Amino acid sequence: MKRKIVIALSILFSLGMTALFIYYLMKHDHTRWQVALGGILVSLLPLGLLKMKKNPFNIPIIICYYLFLFCSLYLGSISSFYLHYKWWDSTLHFFKGMFVGFMGISLYKYWIPQHARRNVSVGILVLFVLSLAVSSSVLWEIYEFVGDLTLTHTMQRGGNKDTMYDLLCGLGGGLITAVYTLFRKRSLIK
Repeated sequence: MKRKIVIALSILFSLGMTALFIYYLMKHDHTRWQVALGGILVSLLPLGLLKMKKNPFNIPIIICYYLFLFCSLYLGSISSFYLHYKWWDSTLHFFKGMFVGFMGISLYKYWIPQHARRNVSVGILVLFVLSLAVSSSVLWEIYEFVGDLTLTHTMQRGGNKDTMYDLLCGLGGGLITAVYTLFRKRSLIK
């Protein structure tokens, strides 16, 4: 079931981005065709999970990945939600913090053998989840900074204030997942 969902979402999203790539390439809209091209590439990444013996990510995480891509690439960049709705960027950073935190939980359950999970303190698990969420926010802000230096000049319209607000929203999302982890520790050690 999970395999079929990954294949279906990858194909569906990449076909949509391919259509947008061709459309905006023909219109000579260099910003949007580049976003669509990036969308094609990132929509195919989960197909690599199919080569794994056991996919560590459950169906909700896979669906959230494509939801995030749709909201950030199509709605945010191509449909200009980032420009028209100031809250859009912060909301996605908050969602990304939660999403990466839940990915961290999945990776924890995949990488740490079941017998070893019993000896991991809840503080270490919470710190792991939170650090992944914060690290993803930092890496994303570096990406935006480098993108503004080289390509678009539109990713960090608010400068340092935008960067700090985005980092705080990513931290907030990560904190939500960390608190969830704190209360769900018993099920995570099984």
